[in-house]
Amino acid sequence: MNKRILLIDDEISIQESLSGILEDEGFSSICASSAEEGMELLETRNIDLVLLDIWLGDNMDGMTALEKIREKFNMPVIMISGHGTIETAVQATRKGAFDFIEKPLSYDKVILAISNGLRFAKLEQENLLLKQGSGKKPVLTGKSEVITALKKQIEMVAPTDAWVLIRGDHGTGKELVAQSIHRKSLSRDLPMIEVNCAAIPEELIESELFGHEKGSFTGAHTSKRGKFDQADGGILFLDEIGDMSLNTQAKILRILQEQKFERVGGNKTIQVNVRVLAATNKNLEEEIEAGNFRADLFWRLNVVPIHVPRLKERLEDIPMLVESLMLNLVKKGLKRKDFTDKALKALMEHSWPGNVRELRNFIERLAIMCPEPKITDNQVRLFLSSNQTGPIDGNDGNNSTLSNYLNMDFKTAKKMFEKEYLRLKLDLNGHNISKTADQVGLERSHLHKKLKSYEII
Repeated sequence: MNKRILLIDDEISIQESLSGILEDEGFSSICASSAEEGMELLETRNIDLVLLDIWLGDNMDGMTALEKIREKFNMPVIMISGHGTIETAVQATRKGAFDFIEKPLSYDKVILAISNGLRFAKLEQENLLLKQGSGKKPVLTGKSEVITALKKQIEMVAPTDAWVLIRGDHGTGKELVAQSIHRKSLSRDLPMIEVNCAAIPEELIESELFGHEKGSFTGAHTSKRGKFDQADGGILFLDEIGDMSLNTQAKILRILQEQKFERVGGNKTIQVNVRVLAATNKNLEEEIEAGNFRADLFWRLNVVPIHVPRLKERLEDIPMLVESLMLNLVKKGLKRKDFTDKALKALMEHSWPGNVRELRNFIERLAIMCPEPKITDNQVRLFLSSNQTGPIDGNDGNNSTLSNYLNMDFKTAKKMFEKEYLRLKLDLNGHNISKTADQVGLERSHLHKKLKSYEII
């Protein structure tokens, strides 16, 4: 996709000459004769860089427009002026301008400034991707027949623009599949925008997805771009799509079909080009029969269906999974524990109804509660059969548990305790999040986010 440059200048001759230069260099140019018109285009179009004249013959001058653009949009702005002074250039730089060019404009200077601005924006985007990807490696572990087939499906669909519906039980790794598709897609240089449909309160989901204008509701102190807006040109991942209300489903369907929407409290139509990946653990055909899910939305999302197998369908992958999970735990600050061959065999004999997520939590629990460097099959079976939460070496419980936590720093110990506490509460309540939220004194959406961050659900 060509980079889109917005030129804000009240001189038609400048617009025409710069547009010709930009198009010769392979850019797409969009022109505005006033700051107000430019701001409207920024609201409704996906722009990569702005060329902004300082002296505009309207109600808003270039410096004021620069401040507003930098406050609301994350993109480089290059200032141009026919009356440039060092003082003006310094002022523009302090207000966030990427560069400053004087008229008459030099062809080479304009292209160089734009190239540098776009390169800088790309570096910022790459840094964001690195931060988002830290500790989050989209690698599917295993060599079983079903996981090998899943990897082949991902290889085939990822480079296309096809929409994908990822289906599978709780804890099978649906989000990991979405991350793998994104990593191998044509838009891998852009972040994948994720929306957990179950974690957002019903009254806020429209604002989250579509954005809102300042003052559109109580607490909307500034305008905000929604997830669809942020995903323009890239991938939007709708996780737990089956938990959306029918009202929100209807609005989502319209946007998916038309690829355009209005922000909450706004009246400007925003056009986007978004590839959608969706995931659910629910049987959507049954949900349609029960009147809980729209059939037309299902068929719109279900272009390429991908099924993620349960762990009991690929038990031979457990040794590789255990090694991978243990390496991740060591990175979090826990001491490495090795498993005997018999211990691995005992793990492979379990049905794992909670799938890979249950296995991950179980391995972490063993790493915390077992003081020995090597975990045996007796310890695995004892822990699985009793679902006990204390130490399993037969020593004094309080001292052994405390000694394990004393090996951690305060922040890690606190996090581990909270994770184990919430996991146990959820187990005691039969994985009913609403009931658990009432018991622990948290809002359901807040608890859901915590459980998700701790990878409990």
